[in-house]
Amino acid sequence: MSEQEYKRALGYANAAFDLLRRSSIPPYPQFYELLYTYSTGVNPHLNQRINDIFRNGGTPDADLAEALYNEFLKSDVSDRMSDVSERMHARIEAVHDAIDLAMNNAQTYSGSLESAASHLRQPLAPKAISSLAEQLLAQTLQMQETNLSLEEKLQASRDDIASLQRDLDDVRRESLLDPLTKIANRKSFDDELARAIAEAQTSDSPLSLIIADIDHFKNFNDTFGHQTGDQVLRLVAMTLKSNIKGKDVAARYGGEEFVAVLPSTDLAGAVIAAENIRKAIQAKELLKRSTNEKLGRITASFGVAAFHPADSACSLIERADRCLYGAKRSGRNRVVSEEELERVLEKINADMTAA
Repeated sequence: MSEQEYKRALGYANAAFDLLRRSSIPPYPQFYELLYTYSTGVNPHLNQRINDIFRNGGTPDADLAEALYNEFLKSDVSDRMSDVSERMHARIEAVHDAIDLAMNNAQTYSGSLESAASHLRQPLAPKAISSLAEQLLAQTLQMQETNLSLEEKLQASRDDIASLQRDLDDVRRESLLDPLTKIANRKSFDDELARAIAEAQTSDSPLSLIIADIDHFKNFNDTFGHQTGDQVLRLVAMTLKSNIKGKDVAARYGGEEFVAVLPSTDLAGAVIAAENIRKAIQAKELLKRSTNEKLGRITASFGVAAFHPADSACSLIERADRCLYGAKRSGRNRVVSEEELERVLEKINADMTAA
């Protein structure tokens, strides 16, 4: 984690704790998550709801915080995962019950066979032999019925478990997507970056990282509203995703920040990719869906860094984040790579000194 990112996260955390104290809300994990999310501004609908409460002179209490958490943050994915788990447990229990019944019947049948064998070792009258044969036949038929029932239940279980596996795969995929933009979320990005770094170290192949931030997004959000802001986030996400290739991964990093992991791509190639994305975003004119009103164009700034042998995920992200900072400070709507960062920062400092 870069120092800039650390300070940003610490600021969000302090703001969340301050809201907990001021509202006398218990510092339970779910309430901290609620107010941390509010502080980051990544969920505009949640922020709008809480801001309306503040504007009307109210403050969130524990009951309201619980309701807001359930509405905005309680994961549908978690609920679906729980449902799949319960169905899987019920199906496994049913299979166990069927197997137990079959085993009990098998033991009873085995006992009957042993008893019949014992009787047959002794001289028996024809009537007794006939009676014994009828008993064995009846128990054999019962055993066949039990086995058939077990076979049917096992087949039903196989079909149901296959369906549950598909549901589980769907839930797992959804858990790795950002719900608003439908591209990879932060958790998925962390996993993919770790995987890409491991592959780059093993194969000695290049790897690059792009970090992008929408310029003046807060002002845009405040001017045109959160729904239009959501439209902007989706547009940038789709533009980013459509301008990468192959094993590349686009993800929402948080708020209005996006990232792209580019395996098998060196720094020069990543700069070209970032520049293509920047131009594609700038070329799109935003329309307000309800009125078709033209809202102008949006831009984004980009930082690009390449993986070095001694890098960790944190150091690579930190370097790309510094490049993004350089792009922001040098006028926005531009791409800055680690190769040119020092030159860009020197120029910024020189301009500030001259001013």
